Amino acid sequence: MNILLTGAAGFVAYKTAELLLQQGHRVIGIDNMNDYYDVQLKAYRRDLLIEKSSNFSFIECDIENIERVRQLFKKEQFDAVINLAARAGVRYSIENPIVYMTTNAVGTLNLLELMREFKIKKLVLASTSSLYAGLPMPFTEDLPVNEPISPYAASKKAAEAIAYTYHYLYNIDVSVLRYFTVFGPAGRPDMSPFRFIQWIINDMPIEIFGDGTQARDFTYVDDIAEGTVKALKSVDFEIINLGGGNNPISLLTMIELMETYIGKKARLVHKPFHKADMKKTWADISKAERILGWKPKISFEEGIRRTVEWHINEQEWVKKVRL
Repeated sequence: MNILLTGAAGFVAYKTAELLLQQGHRVIGIDNMNDYYDVQLKAYRRDLLIEKSSNFSFIECDIENIERVRQLFKKEQFDAVINLAARAGVRYSIENPIVYMTTNAVGTLNLLELMREFKIKKLVLASTSSLYAGLPMPFTEDLPVNEPISPYAASKKAAEAIAYTYHYLYNIDVSVLRYFTVFGPAGRPDMSPFRFIQWIINDMPIEIFGDGTQARDFTYVDDIAEGTVKALKSVDFEIINLGGGNNPISLLTMIELMETYIGKKARLVHKPFHKADMKKTWADISKAERILGWKPKISFEEGIRRTVEWHINEQEWVKKVRL
């Protein structure tokens, strides 16, 4: 297949591209390389993809610029679009809500409009477990996610809604994937796994918002990438959770595991819990197993071991990454 992958220098998209290329697909990756977090990491991922395969092409481009993206649609005959371009992060979305809505909602609308125009019939859209805030666990896809508590979650809900509209009006086949706390090597430095490992390695105190008992359904990035590629199959319109599927892991448990693999004790500094954060997330992944034949393969412990190993091996430049 000839696939347009947006946000290609991002954490999940990098691994998704890698898997697509391994399977023999051609991938056109676009990314605006914004500086929400340190661009060194995005350049690292992008360059690895360029080095690994001649079937990968990279173009610096913003999905908010519909005319620029239209030129790409005119040039290429895409079989599918995987939209992983997004502004991510709950807390930062409260400080900068407008850019979240323009990228996550309007950017998705731009892609859907171009898909309609160029008669491309398959979209895989990344969404988020943040939509489930306040609902009973484990989270199932049929829960009413009508009251998002952050601009980030609201922008993702808007993207899901417009994707359904285009499915209904123009028969575009859509897989909406609600990701649950993705972690792994070369992850996002605004997320706790990256930060905590760096702080422990460099003997810096770990900042925890709350008492550390808040828990997440952590999911290893390779598993998320596999689920994303599997979602290219025809599903009509489906919303599907991709999560670890096990009991949620607390931040304190994660820190203890990091201490074991790093060989150092952490120093903890507690700060007030943020009201837009979630106390706990837990995915019901039975739908992903049924429809996609997907379930995670990498345990949390193994995922943390691999992540710590990457940080140690790459420490010469990773220690300079802005946190």
